[in-house]
Amino acid sequence: MRTLITGASSGLGAEMARQFAARGVDLVLCARRLSRLEELRDEIVAAYPDRDVVVRPLDVDDHDAVFRVFREVDDAVGGLDRVVVNAGLGKGAPIGTGRFDVNKQTLTTNLLSALAQCEAAMEGFRARNRGHLVVVSSMSAMRGMPKAMTAYSASKAGIATIAEGLRAELIGTPITVTTLFPGYIRSEMNDQVAQRTPLMASTEDGVRAMVRAIEREVDEAEVPAWPWRPLGVVLRHAPLRVIRRFG
Repeated sequence: MRTLITGASSGLGAEMARQFAARGVDLVLCARRLSRLEELRDEIVAAYPDRDVVVRPLDVDDHDAVFRVFREVDDAVGGLDRVVVNAGLGKGAPIGTGRFDVNKQTLTTNLLSALAQCEAAMEGFRARNRGHLVVVSSMSAMRGMPKAMTAYSASKAGIATIAEGLRAELIGTPITVTTLFPGYIRSEMNDQVAQRTPLMASTEDGVRAMVRAIEREVDEAEVPAWPWRPLGVVLRHAPLRVIRRFG
């Protein structure tokens, strides 16, 4: 199983790489920080000498580079089996407070650049009529979130909708699409949140739930399942006066 992960230099992406390697998966790791990728590659190969780990520098906001790198590594490894669209930003500001630049960047990276990754991955999958596309969304995609979360939740809802549309199109084919909705999992992106909530899962435990869902090739999964599966029901149906408290 040859798996490409974007945003693999730190956080959830790096831990996914470690856990997939432990399960016998060969890897292609992409991120902007090549030195971090090389350190991670060396760590994985030292622990699992039989693993093949390819690293490529990639800024997912350079959409031409996304297509070029995906095609290059697809050829280099003899065809990717799985692509995990993981790279993302957690920035945001309340709408109308003079920070359009921040919200635009979040939507660009989390939605447009994620779309570019889906497009590039699906080119190879369609050509071979097989493959597994994984999109990392967020529990915040369940509803429009207030204040600094508004643009972020919109971006994650958007990519989840793209994944669902693909999944509907590909029913009955050898190409599968999984959407993950992570709750609070400790990472560089949410250090500030960790100080305010008792619901934060460790990176290892949270990613373990993500990897299990990916390997089962489920359609959708709230991860970790507890408490996020029941909380997902609450989020979908709660009145806005409850949702506003998440801001």
